[in-house]
Amino acid sequence: MITTIANEDARRIFLARQGLCERIPAGAGRQGLLSLIEMLGFVQVDSIRTVERAHDLILWSRFPGYRHAQLADLLEKDRSLFEHWTHDAAIIPTRFYPYWKHRFAREQVRLLERWRKWRAAGFEEVIEETLAMVRDSGPVMARDLKSDEHVSGGWWNWHPGKTALEYHWRTGNLSICHRVNFQKAYNLSERVIPDAWRNASVDHDAFVDWACRAALTRLGFATPGEIAAFFDIITPQEARAWVEANRDGLADVEIGLAEKGKSRQAVALAEDVASLHDVPEPPSRVRVLSPFDPLLRDRARIERLFGFFYRIEVFVPEPKRQYGYYVFPLLEGTKLIGRIDMKAERKRDALEVRQLWLEPGVKASAGRLAKLDAELARLARFTGVARVEYLDGWQPG
Repeated sequence: MITTIANEDARRIFLARQGLCERIPAGAGRQGLLSLIEMLGFVQVDSIRTVERAHDLILWSRFPGYRHAQLADLLEKDRSLFEHWTHDAAIIPTRFYPYWKHRFAREQVRLLERWRKWRAAGFEEVIEETLAMVRDSGPVMARDLKSDEHVSGGWWNWHPGKTALEYHWRTGNLSICHRVNFQKAYNLSERVIPDAWRNASVDHDAFVDWACRAALTRLGFATPGEIAAFFDIITPQEARAWVEANRDGLADVEIGLAEKGKSRQAVALAEDVASLHDVPEPPSRVRVLSPFDPLLRDRARIERLFGFFYRIEVFVPEPKRQYGYYVFPLLEGTKLIGRIDMKAERKRDALEVRQLWLEPGVKASAGRLAKLDAELARLARFTGVARVEYLDGWQPG
């Protein structure tokens, strides 16, 4: 039997699983923040600070009274979070660390082969020497290993020391112990990751089972491809095999899509089906989301469910951009209603709003604009600027 889920319900379910329906009480503290991150599964890290960095904005949009120091304490004092890789750099609950050991092993094979092709001869020696330096000297930053002659650039132009640090980080020998001005400091994992999690191990079958169940729990419903892509620590083939092997514990669901008359087959955990719809309505206020918000990570899924086409145009040449360098999606209730181009001009003490685009059929009503203004005022306070400043021509005609 196939359970049919209407599009409106599917959106609400997905929003709830992504922490956007929760009403977290103010003052929940570090433990409440940790619980939120565990529910999300991970929080993507990004260095761009047009307004606020991605990880901070993701948490601010869900956690009342969020402060940067709360996350730093969980990472650098409590060690209940660690930084590593999902589909991109991310902050991950440390209790997931035993499962990431399987990623470390895969990365060791993949990266050594990849980097051997384009690094100079003797790279293996640099890898060994770098690890020995950290072992002897303690925390090391990439800038500590850079020669005076090296010219900085993208990953293709990393100096050998930086490449070696990244290799050891991605393969689990090193962990990020803290950051200085967002630059990573690396130390031996045994000095960073609590022994209980660092020494724990799971076999391959348990690893795949956890990765699939954890992803499906956080998605609500998904295809095998979406399950594999969530953490990006297993292959699509492993996810498909898991679905086939666990049919007795899964339910087939048919998801209504944003395009009327269209649907998509997926699976859900059988134990969850009866309660899938038992989620609160999301707040009706307008909310600013990070371009790297976990709700938006799978662009194709968002387009199917919400009818919202979104791409980050950071790497698109300016004349070819449809919207702007770093444009923020806007969520209202269960709908993605538009996007906004803005920047925190800290020297001018203002959140500068450059342009607003609303989706077709979404009106710039007085009530909606008032809700947007309230959200931007809240964001300005979080960013540490005194006011919101609307530039000429910001509002759609």
